[in-house]
Amino acid sequence: ASTLDPEVKPQLSTGGNVAAAGIVGKKVAERAIAAGITRVGFDRSGFRYHGRIKALAEAVRENGLKV
Repeated sequence: ASTLDPEVKPQLSTGGNVAAAGIVGKKVAERAIAAGITRVGFDRSGFRYHGRIKALAEAVRENGLKV
């Protein structure tokens, strides 16, 4: 999922903010659970755990995936 996804894009006013990351995280979790995935790993690639990265990870957790 990304901010360019046709299911996600109408929900956004802009694609580069914390709110957008949360929406994308929710969509990622929904699709993973639908595919039978319940656990995922999260590699932040050296980025600090705050802002958009934190919002994405928290949305994934809140929507049923174990990180």
